[in-house]
Amino acid sequence: MFLVSNPSQPWNSMQPTLAHVQSCKTPRDVSQIHARMITTGLIRNASLTSKLILALCSSPDPPVAEFARRVFFAHRAFSGRGGGPGEDPFLWNAVLKSYSHGAEPEGALPVFRLMAESGVSGDRFSFSLVLKACSRLGSLKEGLQVHGLLRKLEMASDLYLQNCLMGWYLRCGCLDEARQVFDRMAARDSVSYNCMMDGYVKCGMIESACELFDSMPVEEKNLISWNSMLSGYSQLEDGLIPARKLFEEMPERDLISWNTMIHAYVRCGKMGDAHELFNAMPEKDVITWANMIDGYAKIGCVDIARDFFSEIPERDVVACNAMMAGYVQNGLHAEALKIFYSMKNEMNLLPDITTLLILLSAIAQLGQLDEGIAVHRYIKDIGFSLGGKLGVALIDMYSKCGSIQNAKSVFNVLPEKDVDHWNAIIGGLAIHGLGECAFDMLMEMERLSMKPDDITFIGVLHACGHSGLVKEGLICFEIMRRVYKINPRIQHYGCMVDILCRAGYLNEAKKFIEEMPIEPNDIIQRTMISACKIQENYKIGLPVANSLLRQASCNSTSYILLSHMYAGLGLWKQARSVREVMKERRIPKLPGCSWIELNGIVHEFSVDDRSHSQVAEIYSMLGSPLISNSEVTC
Repeated sequence: MFLVSNPSQPWNSMQPTLAHVQSCKTPRDVSQIHARMITTGLIRNASLTSKLILALCSSPDPPVAEFARRVFFAHRAFSGRGGGPGEDPFLWNAVLKSYSHGAEPEGALPVFRLMAESGVSGDRFSFSLVLKACSRLGSLKEGLQVHGLLRKLEMASDLYLQNCLMGWYLRCGCLDEARQVFDRMAARDSVSYNCMMDGYVKCGMIESACELFDSMPVEEKNLISWNSMLSGYSQLEDGLIPARKLFEEMPERDLISWNTMIHAYVRCGKMGDAHELFNAMPEKDVITWANMIDGYAKIGCVDIARDFFSEIPERDVVACNAMMAGYVQNGLHAEALKIFYSMKNEMNLLPDITTLLILLSAIAQLGQLDEGIAVHRYIKDIGFSLGGKLGVALIDMYSKCGSIQNAKSVFNVLPEKDVDHWNAIIGGLAIHGLGECAFDMLMEMERLSMKPDDITFIGVLHACGHSGLVKEGLICFEIMRRVYKINPRIQHYGCMVDILCRAGYLNEAKKFIEEMPIEPNDIIQRTMISACKIQENYKIGLPVANSLLRQASCNSTSYILLSHMYAGLGLWKQARSVREVMKERRIPKLPGCSWIELNGIVHEFSVDDRSHSQVAEIYSMLGSPLISNSEVTC
């Protein structure tokens, strides 16, 4: 954009500048307008600067909005205006809104403070804007000061501001305080009721939300009220029937209503009912299609989910994410990768963080390191931050693909690490049997005052078990209980049993299980039986084996261990009996499988599997005299 003066107008006329302010969208445009205002002296024109501030303050481009703010403060400094009770807060509100609704809500607080210090009396819009900023930031302390100022100025009874106060309290998690504001209101509107109901629903207090909904005046109930209550019922385990009843009673419905009801059926696995509603919908959006894809994928009907994906009129990132997640849930990881590349190359869609998280999970399961490195490079190119879940997923992917060094590199370059990043790298070290490194990581967390959680200790204990670090495992368990006051879960007890069993301390493991405050699960019992079988300690193992059989576990591993235990004692009749029970209960024995990566492609093989495209050459090589039977292991 080039600013050209009209020859018929004076060189310092406002008109060319005003004409171009509306089309100002880039920092370059801003620089040209700024230069013209300085060279023409229009920078001192109060009318022009006001119009420029109002036009540019709400720009979605941060440099443009920042320029408008600078003009505002520069003009005030230049004009020497100190403000006062009589000054109109209109321009101040424009600047406040640019912060409270923009990318830097924290900037609204010092502007509001400066406004008060300048003696400018804020109006209800000023207070609503600063409360909006406090809500987005979750700032309780600053919000309380604003509430106190409202009471002091006798503005706290304003209905609009009371609704803003409720919204801020709810965003800060102060449900009781929000209810106090609600109860003290002399008059309420639909916003008041809907705001409070939404707070109850989000906190899972559906009964309180229902009471409020029933007490609402009929004239105040609108579509938002009905949808909020519908969302609440759909969250309950037994809320499907009341949700459907409410859905049928609704005086009107929109897409949110239909999608909420379909999601309720999907969550309960009732895809027949969900499909019926889907067919009855007057109009559908991408959320509707994604719900159906997600629902059918979760019950294992991937083909139907794929059919829905194929029928979507216009696919977007949400739909692609749903299909990718469905593939990953059903073990079709390579298919998930195909969707991603189709998004990039054919649909011209830019993936979001959810896409990348699903993609990295699929790559981790496939063990395709080269693919993971390529995706990591792609993430760098598009500029996504690794500070949150994406960094965790990358560390996990590299660990599972066999490159703990790359996992460490990602961890080390993170500018800020939270406990999830530490858990991911500790989990990776555990996978690679680096118990001492994992234990050192726990000590490093303590040195940096990074508080570990229960997942951290599961990772460290798992690592200690795989490295034979009994003493370190016991220390870790005690640190968790005594220092961090974390009550051990069944996973922690399972790790401790595993540590003792791997080290051959079967009597200690048996005593540990007996002293556990919770009942051992089948995983702990299988760990014990497996260790007893290896060490041929049938005296301890047999009672545990019999106990496991009585539980009628559906895990085939339990039955195989029991059968082997009896066979080790020469009790062939009992061994056959276990196998017969497996058949009666229709518990299949999962075949063993192996993976191997060759030239960037992962090949999977199962017992007696002949599905590979090069099966003839493989069996020919296995039958070659160059490879003896003793060299082939399953």
